[in-house]
Amino acid sequence: MSTIAALPTKFILPDLVSHCNFKLRMNRHHKQATAESKQWLFHGDNFNQKSRKAIHGLKAGQLTSMCYPDAGYPQLRVCCDFMNYLFHLDNLSDDMDKAGTKNIANVVLNSLHHPYDYYSPARLNKMTKDFYKRMLPTASRGTSRRFIETMDLFFQAVHVQAIDRAKGVVPDLESYISLRRDTSGCKPCWALIEYANNLDIPDEVMEHPIIQSLGEAANDLVTWSNASISDIFSYNVEQSKGDTHNMISVVMHEECLNIQCAVDFVGELCKQSIDRFNENRGLIPSWGPKIDKDVAIYIDGLAAWIVGSLHWSFDTTRYFQNSGREVKRTRVVSLFPRSK
Repeated sequence: MSTIAALPTKFILPDLVSHCNFKLRMNRHHKQATAESKQWLFHGDNFNQKSRKAIHGLKAGQLTSMCYPDAGYPQLRVCCDFMNYLFHLDNLSDDMDKAGTKNIANVVLNSLHHPYDYYSPARLNKMTKDFYKRMLPTASRGTSRRFIETMDLFFQAVHVQAIDRAKGVVPDLESYISLRRDTSGCKPCWALIEYANNLDIPDEVMEHPIIQSLGEAANDLVTWSNASISDIFSYNVEQSKGDTHNMISVVMHEECLNIQCAVDFVGELCKQSIDRFNENRGLIPSWGPKIDKDVAIYIDGLAAWIVGSLHWSFDTTRYFQNSGREVKRTRVVSLFPRSK
């Protein structure tokens, strides 16, 4: 008599909280910046009650305040606005085909390149120019350039993801990791570490292999839930929609693993990335007292992102709805039913 294996109903998360020993801090301006940033996002848009509830539950202001704990109020407010904006872009791109993502990219990138001259009736034009014009007066030239360049990379990667989604393509792991470092949106957030802390680090320092490797390790940690704070945690949401552009799905497909083994596989990659970050932190060369001080602040900013995003993932309703605290305690995730 043959039997059919039941589909899994839950999986256990790796213990990434215990493996990450960076200090968690909160910006003292978080309440004001969070409230005003949500008002900024809601202004001029017809968000329905469900969308507004999701934005409140997202807690983007909390994430921002933990990731930029030393920013002054004007800088924190810009970072909060960008974070709400980035999640808004992410939600828009999830529902768009390749033509739609290209149109959004054109509006956003033109708004960044020409903040005082370019006009489009799209609301994104006004939003982009609004936060970016507030960023420009104190951002260094290198910071502004890195911010725009990494936003361009974000849209290029999102375009590829939209094509893959339309074709039902499951990328191989190496291709996925490379693409995910850009679709995550982390790289522009790294430029905001410079902006939020009033840093002016020379290009040759920011392009040094050790600094690049530290940024990449932090990106991997944040993005994969330390192989994907968003991919392990968001797998539950995305699998219910049949989305294959997720590291758990990629590993299950490539390694022929069940969900728990795939989660364990990715969790081990996460822990290796934390270790890689710590190892590279001890290999930073010296460029003199002033630059070394700025670099240390920048690296502390990457560490704040790692620990802040990890803890935020259990507080937001984006991944575990209202069960985040229980999931953080037990590490057991019940799978959502797959959409028909």
